[in-house]
Amino acid sequence: MAEYPIPKFHFQVEWGGTKLGFSEVSGLDVETEVIEYRDGNMPEYNKLKMPGMQKFSNITLKRGVFQKDNEFYDWWNTVKLNTIERRDIIISLLNEEHAPVLSWKIKNAWPVKVQSTDLKSDGNEVAIETLELAHEGLSMEMS
Repeated sequence: MAEYPIPKFHFQVEWGGTKLGFSEVSGLDVETEVIEYRDGNMPEYNKLKMPGMQKFSNITLKRGVFQKDNEFYDWWNTVKLNTIERRDIIISLLNEEHAPVLSWKIKNAWPVKVQSTDLKSDGNEVAIETLELAHEGLSMEMS
C-alpha cells in the first residue's frame, strides 16, 4: 500500500464546543523575529543573530452564507469599550474517518474584520462571508 500526503480539503474549525464548516482557512503561520547584536570588542566583524519574539499572522476563515446563521456577527457585536470576547479555536485536518491528524490551536482569538459577500446580478457562485481573526498564539499538534 502506497503512502500519500494528507489532502488539505477535509478539515473542521471548532470554537466553544461548536464545530463549524468553512470553505477556506488561511494564515496558519508563525514567524520568529531575529535580534541582531554585536559587542564592540568582538573579534569577528559581524553581528550575532538570536531568536526574538514570535509574530503571528491574522487567520482568515471563509464560508457560505446560511439563512438565520449570525454567529459571526454575534461574536463581532461583543465589542464594548475596548473589550471583546476572546475564544480559543482548534482547526483540525481530518483523515478518512473524520479524526484529527494535525491540529492548530489558536489562543485568545477575536474578530478584527467581518466581510459580507459581494453581490453580482449575473453571478453563479455561492455567497461567501469572511471572518478575519487576530490572536495571541498558535501551536501545532500531530495526532
